[in-house]
Amino acid sequence: MPSHDYDASNIQVLEGLEAVRMRPGMYIGTTSARGLHHLLWEIVDNAIDEASNGFADQVHVTLHADGSASVFDNGRGVPVDRHPTLGISGLEVIYTKLHAGGKFNNENYTYSGGLHGVGASVVNALSTWMTVDVYRDYSHYQMRFHSYLDPTTGKIHAGEPASALERLGNTRKRGTLVRFQPDPSVFEDITFSGDTVARRLQELAYLNRGLQITFTDERVTDHEKRERSFLYEGGIIDYVRYLNREKNVLNPDVIYLEGQKDTTIIRAAIQYNDGYTESMFSYVNNIPTGEGGSHETGFKTAFTKVLNDYARKIGVLKEKDPNLSGEDFREGLTCVLTAMVKNPQFEGQTKGRLGNSEVRPATEAIVTEKLQDWLDNLKNQELAGQIVSKAVRAAQVREAARKTRDNARKANALDAAPLVGKLASARGKKPEDNELFIVEGDSAGGSAKQGRDSRFQAILPLRGKPLNVEKKRLDQVLANEEFRSLITALGTSIDEGFSLSSLKYYKVIILSDADQDGAHIRAILLTFFFRYMKELISAGHVYIGMPPLYRVQKGSNIWYAYDDKELDKLTKKAGKGYLLQRYKGLGEMNPEQLWDTTMDPAHRKLMQVTIDDAAEADRLVTILMGDRVEPRRDYISLYADFNRQDNFEVPPEAANAHEKGV
Repeated sequence: MPSHDYDASNIQVLEGLEAVRMRPGMYIGTTSARGLHHLLWEIVDNAIDEASNGFADQVHVTLHADGSASVFDNGRGVPVDRHPTLGISGLEVIYTKLHAGGKFNNENYTYSGGLHGVGASVVNALSTWMTVDVYRDYSHYQMRFHSYLDPTTGKIHAGEPASALERLGNTRKRGTLVRFQPDPSVFEDITFSGDTVARRLQELAYLNRGLQITFTDERVTDHEKRERSFLYEGGIIDYVRYLNREKNVLNPDVIYLEGQKDTTIIRAAIQYNDGYTESMFSYVNNIPTGEGGSHETGFKTAFTKVLNDYARKIGVLKEKDPNLSGEDFREGLTCVLTAMVKNPQFEGQTKGRLGNSEVRPATEAIVTEKLQDWLDNLKNQELAGQIVSKAVRAAQVREAARKTRDNARKANALDAAPLVGKLASARGKKPEDNELFIVEGDSAGGSAKQGRDSRFQAILPLRGKPLNVEKKRLDQVLANEEFRSLITALGTSIDEGFSLSSLKYYKVIILSDADQDGAHIRAILLTFFFRYMKELISAGHVYIGMPPLYRVQKGSNIWYAYDDKELDKLTKKAGKGYLLQRYKGLGEMNPEQLWDTTMDPAHRKLMQVTIDDAAEADRLVTILMGDRVEPRRDYISLYADFNRQDNFEVPPEAANAHEKGV
């Protein structure tokens, strides 16, 4: 039993970087793969800040064969002179003191993604060792740090100097090289993903026009694939073209808007395609803002007003006609919006929304002026007319969809009536405790309904495949019975009417068969959520159920394997004389087996679907689910392994999912 005595001796003081070691999640979010990569992003962001403020034009990132990672930029080099009050070098201050750095005012960096002064020191604290090389003032300096366990006291010393700052010699080189080894005692796995790193570096190269970013993966044996270089003179114009390269575009020449008001700089690249969905990706100081914010609001407000005024000017909208909505003008739009903001303030569940109120009017003013200038240019009149005409058609479809919804509500088509006998709802009334299993077919639905815990688990069987929404308009989506049932069960509505606060189930679990049809249904449902309920994914509510592929029985002992590697271990454990069953469908399991393997929270495996890279996810959804066959065939040829028994699984980067035990 803990002591009830509580006095000053119970108050623990964590010195130096101890706090980071004790509670790493407070600083990097998680110790999973995402947290591991967060370490690298912290060092990369420091290099990018040097570049975006005009002090560097090259960044080199290397994943070394020993598991360490390094980042070099040819910027000014971190300060090595003595700090006036701490009495140690500026380098040691940056890498050993929390909330220390040169970004708290605007004297050293006008715009910065790292504002809290914890990045470099946190990386040091969570690494086994770190080496920092500085090249400045024609000198090469080096300092080494390490984390170690004191065997006498049992105390972990985090990120402490392993050597004094040394001057190693003369050099004409300039910049900073940081190399670190993540601590395996902190992270679940310390293996960096080359694809994840390459995608983020490519994104940063698009966002920083003219910056050359070189990525080297020493772990790769193929020399052609070992080193990649990213350099885009067109910046976000090239980015939009990349995102739309598998789509049929209306304007090959990207619309580009750029301007500055006070200290806020806004850049936007816009291109339309013949699709029905909007793809907008925004950034602030190179940080993705997946939840939008004041810069997105300002852009959308100005964009809608200017185009409505133009539609009236050319006579498409008459005096008595209502304005077109922003959603109408953004149908088929792909846009990359970047804002450079002094002292950005982020908010939202994932800190992915910009909160600075002064950025909205600044963005409105810039977009209004620059878009008006674009519309006034005679060479743009034909495209401007196409944009307005597309918006008018979108408005007509949206109005038809609204009438469909209204009529359906009156006829109870979007209420509980069509779900009677279909949805087996949960008895519990707390959405945060409840789970909805979307199950393929009546057979699996019957087993799931019998095997579930009805206190908190609901079952919605799908009868047939839903529509591929990537190829359909909103009114067609709403006309589909399977999606209407799903929308009603979730209670959130969709598209611009989506409301996360109305969600009835905090876990939405796709549970489909382990075959090609099951994988296709899973892909269709994920496409629907991504296009019409993206916040459901970004808020962490969407999961994929992982039923076992095999059942191994020997005597009274029964084991389940979820992949071939696990099967190999189980068969070796079982020895000779075991019985093996390969499950092809959930309907092959009786209710007890389905509960034990797939639905029981104590034993099941779920994969949570997340959006780590929204732009790349958007592009991959287009490739896999869009109209064009050739890009999909090329992608499948590149990634599919037809020698695997479970090759029907979507490649992990396509789903942007991280596996977790939940």
